Amino acid sequence: MSAQTTEIIDEEKYLPENPWLCNIPVLIAVIVFVLDGTIANVALPHMAGSFSATRDESMWILTSYLIASGIVIPSVDFFSKFFGRKNFYVISILLFTVASLLCGMAQNLGQMVFFRILQGAGGGGIVPLSQAIMMESFPKNRRGTAMAIFGMGVIIAPIIGPVLGGWITDNWTWPWIFFINVPLGCIAAVIASKLLYNPPYSHRQKGVKLDGLGFFLLIIWLCSLQVFFDKGNNADWFNASWIRWIFTVSMLAMVCFFISQWKRKNTLLDLSVFKDKNFIIGTFIQVVMQAVLYASIAILPQFLQSLMGYTAFLSGRSMMPRGLGSFTATIICAFIADKVDKRILVALGLCFLGGAGLFFGFLNLQIANINIMIPNYFMGFGLGLSMVPIINLSLDTISNQQMTNASGIQNLLKNIGGAIGTSLVATMLTRFAQVHQFMMVGKLNDLNPVYIERMQAAAGVLSQYTSHSVAAHMAQYSLYAQLVKQSTLWAFMDAFRIFGLMCLIIIPLLLLLDKRKKA
Repeated sequence: MSAQTTEIIDEEKYLPENPWLCNIPVLIAVIVFVLDGTIANVALPHMAGSFSATRDESMWILTSYLIASGIVIPSVDFFSKFFGRKNFYVISILLFTVASLLCGMAQNLGQMVFFRILQGAGGGGIVPLSQAIMMESFPKNRRGTAMAIFGMGVIIAPIIGPVLGGWITDNWTWPWIFFINVPLGCIAAVIASKLLYNPPYSHRQKGVKLDGLGFFLLIIWLCSLQVFFDKGNNADWFNASWIRWIFTVSMLAMVCFFISQWKRKNTLLDLSVFKDKNFIIGTFIQVVMQAVLYASIAILPQFLQSLMGYTAFLSGRSMMPRGLGSFTATIICAFIADKVDKRILVALGLCFLGGAGLFFGFLNLQIANINIMIPNYFMGFGLGLSMVPIINLSLDTISNQQMTNASGIQNLLKNIGGAIGTSLVATMLTRFAQVHQFMMVGKLNDLNPVYIERMQAAAGVLSQYTSHSVAAHMAQYSLYAQLVKQSTLWAFMDAFRIFGLMCLIIIPLLLLLDKRKKA
């Protein structure tokens, strides 16, 4: 009997009798955590007003959460061994729940940032542990169905977050976006302590020591990287000396961190999983998809609010078809993911995702709401159809004993991918708008008959209310404002097209993935 067959039999021995029952708290916890990652976005101006903070200062409410969760994510394997995985999972849920209550009670910006750090630290272990628990609880021939259900929380929650956050903020007050986590978190913690399956290899281990050097380098790397992404665009990126310095520090810390993890023993991460080809390629595809997902979540509400005049709630509601599309796709995956080649599902999903991005790239300001709803639905459908199978493909060849470690590494890289996507799209909008404005402004001159005709018409109307010279200046300003609006529209369209093409370009990578043979 081969070693691989022996490993499969050993893993099958530790499967729970009823995997769906023991994973109820997992689904509740992951939905609450992922939802909280986007629900605060639309309430950010309200929180900034309550704390008398500027827009840049209020961004730390989001950034502190991402930094803390990013630091904890790759550390889940260590904490799972130190506390025992079940205990650490319950601790994470309770810390996240208590921190959510404190966030809603915060009286100033400093308190809010500190409580968001606690919330991110508590929630950072929830997604990788949930993913590992779901994968381990089912035999390999049923993991497609399991991850389809898991995908509902991971994909749909970030999409409905802005909608729910906008409704709560408009109808109640912003603290309630945190208070709603409290009862759900308490329920998840109690059920997890009662029902969560705890296989022998996930019990508390003796003699586990914290990799202090690795943890220190990880903090330096992720904190400086997050500041780089958050402040880079406003500081004109590498044209600012302090941005160059902080990027250099981040890259040096990253290199030192991975060298320490590779060369030393008893480290935070076991990098041997990178010897697995499916894990490397599948994780890279997920990083790109995560960048597209978070970039699109950031860019579409801005487009609808700044150019189309939508309110925060209406812009969030316009993204609901994306959630419906994701739900439809995950239901389909639940039935067919274990019966067809998962690479085909991922390829189809990326085609839908890329096609929707290209469709968004040809919109204009005379569109109806249906023109937003249809591509949103197909974008969500593509996300659901591709995200669930690619998680399976990337972790299918990983042993159960390595699952927690591999999930932590994968979610760390996906977290960075989301930060890159959000930062990249902000830069695209700024730079592309400037380029288009530079190309168009030359048309506003006295040699252009169309410009002269429109300016005279506007000045003629405005001269009824003011002097002719003032009316002429107002007409010029009005036409220039239209030019700025048009250049901004083109910037949005270019960004949509680029992200659509990114999804299509990575499809050939699927040919490099090995199809798992049925046991």
